Amino acid sequence: METKELIKKVRKIEIKTKGLSNQIFSGEYHSAFKGRGMAFSEVRDYAVGDEIRTIDWNVTARFNEPFVKVFEEERELTVMLLVDVSASGMFGTRNQLKRETITELCAVLAFSAVSNNDRIGLIMFADGIEKFIPPKKGKSHILRIIRELINFEPSSTQTNLSEALKYFTKMVKKKSIAFVLSDFMDQRNENDELKFTDSLKIASRKHDVVALKVLDKAELSIPNIGMALFKDLESGEAKWVNTSSAKVRKRYEEEAKKRDEELRKIFRRSKTDFAEIFTDEGYIKPLMNLFKNRV
Repeated sequence: METKELIKKVRKIEIKTKGLSNQIFSGEYHSAFKGRGMAFSEVRDYAVGDEIRTIDWNVTARFNEPFVKVFEEERELTVMLLVDVSASGMFGTRNQLKRETITELCAVLAFSAVSNNDRIGLIMFADGIEKFIPPKKGKSHILRIIRELINFEPSSTQTNLSEALKYFTKMVKKKSIAFVLSDFMDQRNENDELKFTDSLKIASRKHDVVALKVLDKAELSIPNIGMALFKDLESGEAKWVNTSSAKVRKRYEEEAKKRDEELRKIFRRSKTDFAEIFTDEGYIKPLMNLFKNRV
């Protein structure tokens, strides 16, 4: 992509998502994601109603008057965006591609984080780790992340979420909030189970992991359009499907429902909060519900 066009796209996303973050998400984000705990701030004169357990007995003895300790929440957090850049993200039949939706989501989360003085980092993955941007603060850092998400071309078409979660756990030692943005169409093991299950459990024990599942309505059901060529963007495999068959359409929907139920079970077992976001429905309501349910 040419530099001029890239700058224009970055600016467009910045205007849209920064506005949403400032007007809608920042307060909810602050409430939903807590700091590391309470840190001592200062001492002040005792006032009626203060709890006895907050009295600083050393200072009280020194001045012969009651003083209490004041604590403030340690607000600064580290937020990591784990972004699936595999080929399935380039699918979209309504409004925009899944990858475009993911880019906007990342921008909203990044601006919400920076408005709360949090650090934000990025891991882009496909079949392996494509790029790691260490967490930092500041608007220029966010704009760099947005540029990468818009313009990055992965070396692989396939997905390995397990590898991304292992890399994240290894590289980020301090407890963090990790948003995993993907369609979660991942590799399976010999027992036909999604490979990332164990890696997600391990990551969730140490970090606060949140899954944002981004998908297109066409991945849940197909219309009756006769014979249609279906292509797997990750494997390259293509086959003709008779969508006129009610049996075929029903089986397609049943498989989609089965995948959804499987993912929900995995998220529940690993105690991972999640939201489902469609490319054509917007992400304000799902994110707001996610944030509110965490408070």
